[in-house]
Amino acid sequence: MRRSADRILTTHVGSLPRPDDLLPLLQAKDSGRPYDEALLSRRVAESVREVVARQAETGLDVVNDGEHGKSVYSGYLYPRLSGFTPDPSRSRERPPTRDALAFGPVYEDRRAMNRARPRKTSGGEARVQLVCTGPVKYVGHKHVLADIENLKSALRSAGVEEGFMTAVAPTHPANSNPNEFYRTHEEYQMALADALHEEYKAIVDSGLVLQVDDPLIANHWDHHPELSLEECRSFIAGQVKIINHAIRGLPSERIRFHTCYGTNIAPRVHDLELKDFVDLMLRINAGAYSFEAANPRHEHEWQVWEGVNLPEDKLLMPGVISHCVEQVEHPELVAQRIQRFASVVGRERVLASNDCGFGTSSAGDQLHELTAWAKLQSLAEGARLASQRLWR
Repeated sequence: MRRSADRILTTHVGSLPRPDDLLPLLQAKDSGRPYDEALLSRRVAESVREVVARQAETGLDVVNDGEHGKSVYSGYLYPRLSGFTPDPSRSRERPPTRDALAFGPVYEDRRAMNRARPRKTSGGEARVQLVCTGPVKYVGHKHVLADIENLKSALRSAGVEEGFMTAVAPTHPANSNPNEFYRTHEEYQMALADALHEEYKAIVDSGLVLQVDDPLIANHWDHHPELSLEECRSFIAGQVKIINHAIRGLPSERIRFHTCYGTNIAPRVHDLELKDFVDLMLRINAGAYSFEAANPRHEHEWQVWEGVNLPEDKLLMPGVISHCVEQVEHPELVAQRIQRFASVVGRERVLASNDCGFGTSSAGDQLHELTAWAKLQSLAEGARLASQRLWR
């Protein structure tokens, strides 16, 4: 990965708003419904070229395909894995989070508004629960190779030096999809890690930077009110073990790790604090760490890094613009946020990013496309201001 050698480099977490005409095709593919394969292939390639060019024009240095080959950051996975069977009888509903319990009326109003919005799907249908009923194997080679080729072609066209590609951590499907095949949950997770290792290796071998996404590291605490902090930390340590197994043998300097608190534009007072899991996150064998640092619940946490011994070969990718705040940050504020991190870990080890993706959900629970791109513009402008001050 490039370092901020002579200026602050900019990047983002990965997911960018997808064109409305692309989403129904992606969702059909990712849910196993019939779709026009030639049409989807052509439309994805066009969309990736457009989104890469727009990132470059906006002033971002390290860019990706906007996840425009995926309907959602995790749901893309199932055409790439064997061993899963849809079970329409099972509910995908999850128990209420700590914040939903604390702010019940607010969260209910939010759900009602989302239900009333037109869903960006081909028919408004909810995704069916998938269950592991057989051996998990990676069968998505043609899909990941197509993603790689689309992105590399777009990078060449836009004249961009470095690109990254996101891939969900094995811990996400392991904790989202019930297991009815493996004897233990750990065996199930290890099988997923072995399968996804093939996707990760294909990305790294292509010359792209791999970003592994795992919100569970940060948001498991909120989603499980029954746990003590000690029990949650024990869970996180187990997830770190699984992730490290999945990225074994791959060069850490080609890997970014991202965690966050999810796409949640609602009251949040029960997010797990960075100080309570930063030591565990740093055990992941990555070269850079992406985390929320811009939203009002976490902006103060830059100070946590004053007490952390960050290895010299590791980089930070703090969010300096938020995905869950409607206001567009002023470039001056972005610059100040960057400078705080630079003052603690050194300017060369900071890549300016956002908190979480801007197009992670097809249900309307995300920022408007215009807002997302305005925020990225402010990110680029703020990085230029910070660079002028840090290298003068």
